[in-house]
This record gives sequence, C-alpha cells and structure tokens, in this order.
Amino acid sequence: MSPLLVGLIGTVALLVIVALRAPLGLGLLATGFAGLWYLHGWDTAVYVSSTAPVTALSSHTLSVLPLFILMGALAVRGGLAEALYKAAYGFVGKRPGGLAIASIGACGGFGAICGSSLATVTTMGRIAVPEMLRYGYDKRLATGAVAAGGTLGILIPPSLPMIIYATVTETSVGRLFAAGMIPGMIAVLGYMAAVWVWARFEPNIGPAGRSFSWREKLGLLRGVWGIVLLFVVVMGGIIGGIFSPTEGAAVGAFGAGLLGMLNAPNLSIFWSNLVHAVAETVQTTAMLFFAIIGISVFEYFLQAARVPQGIEAFVLGLGLGPIGVMALIVVLLILLGTVLEAIAILFIVTPLIFPIVVANGYDPIWFGIIMIMVVEFGLITPPIGMNVFVLSKVMPDVTTWTIFRGVMPFIAADVVRIGILLMFPALSLWLPTLLFGE
Repeated sequence: MSPLLVGLIGTVALLVIVALRAPLGLGLLATGFAGLWYLHGWDTAVYVSSTAPVTALSSHTLSVLPLFILMGALAVRGGLAEALYKAAYGFVGKRPGGLAIASIGACGGFGAICGSSLATVTTMGRIAVPEMLRYGYDKRLATGAVAAGGTLGILIPPSLPMIIYATVTETSVGRLFAAGMIPGMIAVLGYMAAVWVWARFEPNIGPAGRSFSWREKLGLLRGVWGIVLLFVVVMGGIIGGIFSPTEGAAVGAFGAGLLGMLNAPNLSIFWSNLVHAVAETVQTTAMLFFAIIGISVFEYFLQAARVPQGIEAFVLGLGLGPIGVMALIVVLLILLGTVLEAIAILFIVTPLIFPIVVANGYDPIWFGIIMIMVVEFGLITPPIGMNVFVLSKVMPDVTTWTIFRGVMPFIAADVVRIGILLMFPALSLWLPTLLFGE
C-alpha cells in the first residue's frame, strides 16, 4: 500500500476507535505508533514515541491548561453559578421566557469563568432547570435553554478548546481569547433572541416569574461583583498585555479560590471543595496531556504518510475556490460533531485541515473561532449531543428526545451566527488586530 493510503486507513481507524469511546490519548498514540511501525519499522516508531512527547510537553503554552482547569473547578464548587443565576433572574425573570433568558445569561457568565461546557451544563442544570419547572415552564424550553447555554463555555474566553487549538496550530492564545469576545457576545444575544421569539409564538411555554424591586436587584448584584471583577482582571490583563496567559490563569485560579472561600459557609467546606477541585484538575490535566502525547506521535505518522499534503491536493484539485473549501470544511466539522466529542475533533482533525485553511489564505485566528463554534454546534446536535446527554443525567425525569426538541430553536440561532461570522470575519479579527496589531 502507498503511504497515503496507509495514512488514510489509520485516520479512519482512529475516528472509529474514538467513536467507540476508547480513551482519546490511547487511540492517538496506538494509531500513530502502529502507522509508523508499518511505514518505517519498529526502531523509528519507538524513537518517535519516546522523543516527540518530550518536545510536545515542553511547550510553554501548556502551563495554561491546568491553571484554567483549576479556575473552572473552583468556580463550579464555589457557588458562583448560583449567584449569577439569581442576579440574572432578578432583572429579566418577570418577562415571558425570562427565566430561560436568565439561565442563558448565567451560563454565559459562568462559562466565562469555568471554560467547560459540560461543567456549565451540569451546574446550571441543577440550579436553573428545577426553578423553571417550578414556575410552569415547558420542559423543552427549560432544558433546551440550559443545554444550549452550556455551549457558551467553550466559546467565551478563557476557553480550554481555544488553548488546545493554539497548542496544535502554534497560534497565539491571547489573540484567540480576544477574537472570541465579540462572537461570544453574539452567541449569548442570539440564544436570548431565540427564547424571546419562541415565547412570543408560544406564550404558555415560559410564564413570567416574580418581579423584583430595585433594592432586591441591587442586593443580587452584590453577589456577582467578585465574578465580574475576576473576569475583567483575567481577560483584561491577558488581552491588554499586562500579563501572559499563564500569569492570567494563575491570577484566575487564585481569584476563584478566594471567591470560593468567601462564599463557603465555613473553612471546612472550603477545604473540602479545594481538595475536590484539585483532584478534578489533576484528572482532567492528565487526560489532556495524554492526548497531547498521543497527537505528537500521530502527527508524525500523518506527516510520514503525507496525509495533510494529500488531502490538501485533493481539495484544491476540486476547484471549489476558498469559499467552497471553507463550506466543505464547515460541513465536515458539523458531521463529525454529531458523533465525536469536541476535544477529539480538535486533536484529530485540526492537523489535517489546518494546512488547507492556510493555503486558501484564511486567517488562522479567525478559523480557530469558526472551528470552535462549529464544534460547539455539535454539542447539542443529534445523535451524540454531549450536552444533551449530560443534562439528561442531571434531570432523569426529562427524556433525551424532549431536550433535543428543546434545543432546535437554539440550533437555528447557531446556524445564523455561524453564517454571519463566516461572511464578516472582521467580527472576530477586529479586536485582536486592535490590541495586538497585524
């Protein structure tokens, strides 16, 4: 067999392995090692497998990962989500569909601190969904708003997928964070608009909640000042060049821990939350670092088989032009997003399509935002919408089918948003260009 055919078979085998829920890092490492063994022999496979991970893990960018993961874990256990939801509830809860709008706003705010879609869905699902059901909300809207709102966790910086994309493509984490700000706000407003339109056409789907006085609203705002300050300090410091992404992550982790301590009823509970947060951080970091070790070997295999060059030549040979190529990539990512997890797509697919993107003259930062948005899209699309299945575990009384029906208006909002950002790249590139230059 030709090296290219071997590479394509290896890639398909990897996708199947990951789709069967095998550990991502193990699948990447095993496929890469086997492919190198077949192409260049045992000695080469062993040499690459022993040296490539060292090079990959020596990247300074990776120091950001455990710190932002710790920041998110502390935010989840520190009661920050509940404070955000109560504040949003106080301002918009009295309107039809207001509790769902409040849930999306809280998901956006919490996602900005947490950086994880699944953690956002799990946390907000326990807080917001029961409250909406208590006020007579339709289960479709109550669960759909939280499942969709959870996707904001990987788009609004700081975002773990952005850091992974930056690691794989060797692009700037700071630029990616800046590029995600405006699309993140558009995403939040788009989801809120979807709720508003739905409630207009079906008034009974989201009855109005109770009204809050201005004194009560101001009291609720006092509960979120720390969260707002933490976000402004971390993101403002990184984007403004005051400190590096790693320093910003360290400040964020410290700040989230401090807020968790202030919100905890006593020090015993705080220490318990801290221990669990550190344990979760170690587990998640180990999983991601193992995946990075695997991708370092798998990328060597792809280059040895000349798979990126072969795919690039094939796509360019179709004569689709830059617009057609981008449309093809977006459709491919959407299809993969229905069966694979977001992290798996970023690790496996990015090395294959990134050369094509660059060859067609697209900005790597802009494409990173597009890719993360499309991957985010897959978190709520059938048949494997991870946010949907996670929420169904949190709310066992609600069927998966009900949640999938509930996310349909938000999928429509996603399609519109992706189309807008594809047509107007400046929405992603204006802020990083302003802050960092060309």
